[in-house]
Amino acid sequence: MSASAFSAPIANVPEWSVTELATALKRTLEDAFGHVRLKGEISGYRGPHGSGHAYFSLKDGGAKIDAVIWKGTMLRLRHKPKEGLEVVVTGRITTYPGKSAYQIVVDSLEPAGAGAWMALLEERRRLLAAEGLFDAARKRPVPYLPTVVGVVTSPTGAVIRDILHRLADRFPRPVLVWPVRVQGEGAAEEIAAAIHGFNALEPGGAIPRPDVLIVARGGGSIEDLWCFNEEIVVRAAAASTIPLISAVGHETDVTLIDHAADRRAPTPTGAAEMAVPVLHELLADLDSLSRRHAGALSRLVDQRRGELRGLARALPGPEALLAQKRQRLDLAEARLAPALAANARDAQGRLNRALQGLARNPPSLRLARARERLAAIDHRPRHALERVLAVQGERLNGLSRRLDRAPGQGLERLAGRLSRATALFSSLNYRSVLARGYALVLGPAGTPVGSAKAARAAGRLTVEFADGRVAAAVDGAAAPETPPETPPLPARPAPRRAAKRKEPAAETKKAPVEGAVQGSLFES
Repeated sequence: MSASAFSAPIANVPEWSVTELATALKRTLEDAFGHVRLKGEISGYRGPHGSGHAYFSLKDGGAKIDAVIWKGTMLRLRHKPKEGLEVVVTGRITTYPGKSAYQIVVDSLEPAGAGAWMALLEERRRLLAAEGLFDAARKRPVPYLPTVVGVVTSPTGAVIRDILHRLADRFPRPVLVWPVRVQGEGAAEEIAAAIHGFNALEPGGAIPRPDVLIVARGGGSIEDLWCFNEEIVVRAAAASTIPLISAVGHETDVTLIDHAADRRAPTPTGAAEMAVPVLHELLADLDSLSRRHAGALSRLVDQRRGELRGLARALPGPEALLAQKRQRLDLAEARLAPALAANARDAQGRLNRALQGLARNPPSLRLARARERLAAIDHRPRHALERVLAVQGERLNGLSRRLDRAPGQGLERLAGRLSRATALFSSLNYRSVLARGYALVLGPAGTPVGSAKAARAAGRLTVEFADGRVAAAVDGAAAPETPPETPPLPARPAPRRAAKRKEPAAETKKAPVEGAVQGSLFES
């Protein structure tokens, strides 16, 4: 059989474009399977993409399928995908023509089995505990008798009725109920919002702020109680400033909010018992304490009365206390009359002696003697004043003479100091050495030349004598221009000798200073 026999039927097959084939395969796959539930392990998950979508694979022991979760679905999921987690997903089977691959578009995701739930719960508990949300130091004591009790639970279940009934039996208190869903999608957000809402109430506001919170729910499976394991609820319970009691499930049910709460109650009824005491027990305790207080007060009064009587018997009586004082008063009264009489006699004697002294030396006689002494010293003060004025005049004349001598002596001292300074300057001036026949050799810059080597290097020199300067050349060099004449050395002044100054007579006028303008300031 020839090859042309086989090629004829193939040539009759219709021709497809790649896009048409990919679309047909996509439609066939979606129509054949639609929504499916797949169980597998998440592989290749690296977190949400920048667009918000999530891409990963589901695998088991024999196969692997790509999976995608769109952004809107990702935000609604209670359980986020995690690498290595075994899950059950529900979604639509479709294809991705760009890669010629099929995939599942996930609509919901749940952990696969109780083991996976517990593994996820344990890992979340470990992460939150590492942040310190479960530390015992953060837990606050529950008030003994709260004014208002806040309850976060479902308003239609038996839990709220049990709590209200138990509170009414033990100690009736005002109760604020924040209704929330305690199961299903969105329950965790409502519970967290209720806790934050109670904490946001202002003390003394229109709505009273609770003193204690109770977060309660009845029993159920781990899936039913999972909203109390959500991170948003645990963080809200840990951040609550109001003491919080968790009462979720039965005694054997443990959720993460139990670790973050300040107290954990085994049941909602137990939470009500923790929140308030028993009124009848308080009244009985108060009655017992009142009776004990009255008995103790009576015994204390009796004891103090006995002590007071014992102290009163030990105290002396009023008569004993006043007897000694009365005796001292009687003795003082007996001594008073003789003492007054003796004092009067003593005063009378002093008065008689004073009268006798006045009789012997009357005031008129004493006044006459005083007048005689005053007449005797009549001229003595004037003579004493004249002597004092004479002495002070002599001292004033002496000071005037010293003042006249002071300017001349000062000028003589200054002239002597000037002469000594002039002599010292003349002895140190180099021109004095030039006057003795020496010469000073200067270079072109006008600085002294101190050696023959420096003179040969300079070439042109200036020789300074006592009476002027002369230009010179070394070894036949051209002589420079004659430098300006140096002023001759001033003559050394003869030292002045201080001349003795005659003391002018007190009455003679001082001679005018040489060069001073003579005349009187009062001349016209």
